[in-house]
Amino acid sequence: MKKEFRFQYEHFTSILEMNTEQIVAVQAAELASMDAYAPYSNFKVGAALLLTDGTMIIGNNQENKAFPSGLCAERVALFNFGSQNLEAEIKYLAIVGGGEMLKPDEIFSPCGSCRQVMAEYADKQATPFQIILKNPDGSCYVFESISHLLPFVFGNK
Repeated sequence: MKKEFRFQYEHFTSILEMNTEQIVAVQAAELASMDAYAPYSNFKVGAALLLTDGTMIIGNNQENKAFPSGLCAERVALFNFGSQNLEAEIKYLAIVGGGEMLKPDEIFSPCGSCRQVMAEYADKQATPFQIILKNPDGSCYVFESISHLLPFVFGNK
């Protein structure tokens, strides 16, 4: 039996087309990316979680000579959130990245490990959160939930 998977997403040519909270989250992710530790790839990534109570939690990629001992920005932010045992939920996860590895006309997208961790936190809070990806050209994709980026999450039936 053949089945089909479809989803919708929003594409904004500029962050200025998004709502205020989304813009704030993207700007926080951009600031976080500036402090990324990426001496090997020179690809700096920042992530920002905007919570339902207005709290902002950031993360950035942290590389290590002993690859793969580093950690992606998304997981740094999500694990930071998880370690604080907060009552607020994640509303937005904004991710930005830049460096020579990604050409200006390519789409910026999180790795599979980060997608699985996003799914875990969405499942844990029993509420999906929007994922905002800012591309090198300044455009942004907004996904309503991680199920749109990872339809067959590990551990799902």
